[in-house]
Amino acid sequence: MATQAEGGAKAANVKEQKPKGRCVTVRDVPAAEFIAAYAQHLKRSGKIIQPRWTDLVKTSSSKEMSPQSPDWFYVRAAAVARRLYMHPELGLGGLRRAYGDKKRNGPMPGHYQRSSGSVLRAVLKELTRTKIVEKSSKDKHGRRITRHGQRVLDRIAGQVQFTTKAL
Repeated sequence: MATQAEGGAKAANVKEQKPKGRCVTVRDVPAAEFIAAYAQHLKRSGKIIQPRWTDLVKTSSSKEMSPQSPDWFYVRAAAVARRLYMHPELGLGGLRRAYGDKKRNGPMPGHYQRSSGSVLRAVLKELTRTKIVEKSSKDKHGRRITRHGQRVLDRIAGQVQFTTKAL
């Protein structure tokens, strides 16, 4: 039988070993860089179809103008996918709260306004169609990332980490 001292030494050796090929996840890369890379991937792949009305709508009633970038729908889709990766079982109401902003009322105090539900619904519809997001089980409400979606997002995160290390 091994003594306590030998068992302790074996445990110390096990703790010193580091994993060789640790996978990179979305949590390991900066949010802004991941969102930009994933939005570019969505645009290039052509899987997400941008609605015709994207040049006419505002993203929230608290905004004065519509987004200036023509690719804002892809950026919002990437941001929603990342948010659902970080916080599973998040519904439309939670997303509306997350993307809401303070509405300026001129000289009167500003108040919080939720973001547009139709924009987020269209984003979720496109992400669901591409099998990145799915509805949660009957017990829980909201949406979550599918296994396929997690694999795609982690692959993009790995590419982002590789490019940031190269620079």
